[in-house]
Amino acid sequence: MAMRILLSGASGMIGTALHMRLRDMGHDVRLLVRRSPTHDREVRWDPAAGTVPRDQIEWADAVVSLSGASLTRLPWTPLYRRTIVSSRVDTTRVMANAIATATNPPRVWANASAVGYYGRGPRLDPFDESSPKGSGFLADTVEKWESATAPAADRTRIVHLRTGVVIGPMGALTPLARAAKFGLSPTFDSGAQRWPWVSLFDEARAIEHVLSADVSGPVNIAAPVLDTQSEVADAVARQLHRPNWLRVPAPLMRLALGTAANDMLLADQPVAPTALLDSGFEFSIDNIDEAVAVACGLKWKPPLTYSD
Repeated sequence: MAMRILLSGASGMIGTALHMRLRDMGHDVRLLVRRSPTHDREVRWDPAAGTVPRDQIEWADAVVSLSGASLTRLPWTPLYRRTIVSSRVDTTRVMANAIATATNPPRVWANASAVGYYGRGPRLDPFDESSPKGSGFLADTVEKWESATAPAADRTRIVHLRTGVVIGPMGALTPLARAAKFGLSPTFDSGAQRWPWVSLFDEARAIEHVLSADVSGPVNIAAPVLDTQSEVADAVARQLHRPNWLRVPAPLMRLALGTAANDMLLADQPVAPTALLDSGFEFSIDNIDEAVAVACGLKWKPPLTYSD
């Protein structure tokens, strides 16, 4: 059934793919933007001032919030760490208050989150949605981020989109692909740390799915495989027909990248998409070579309306 969906963060890689998916599936989508609107499907909001157009909240059946400063911008300086937190927590709190005070609130609010909630590992069993919070900057940030939705908890069904490493044409794949083209596809430390990746195609499908599925609370969005960082790097090198021999030791990474090295690149995060699978979702791409090939434009990319 077609829904009226209010989407923020539509200019990013995930937001762009999701917007295409929602539009092509027949949903009525309006985009929240922070600049002057350029067409009638855009609506200006000002989260810094704490304002969301009330009529747009009343109009929407669903809200999808994907706002947040990029985690792939490295290194995380003290100033940028504050930006990472505020761009998520403050914006989420503004939306939560708008939904909480709406006369006719949306039926569902899907808010971006991250598998960083589970911390750094190491871990023998996969993390599912019942796993406790881990330690580290990202784990603390995600806890604050998800907690900021609390004012709206009694007014709408809230889904926390705990997304892993999204394999798309931008984002985390970009530096790996760039390095691979020079024959330097890197393995970080031992490379044995599990990376919870998801194809951009399935990321968009999963977000649309949770808008109508019987699911709430945290939802892990990661392919149902436990590939390691070295396996991801190998796949990038393989698809680009380049050698893969560079190994970057952990001490050097920590020296260069600080917190980001431990929380993202060296973290062992075997994540299971338990809630998503239990709600009836089926992944279309669960092979890292296929995901990389599609993201790099080396393989036919299924349309976002590909049969579910």
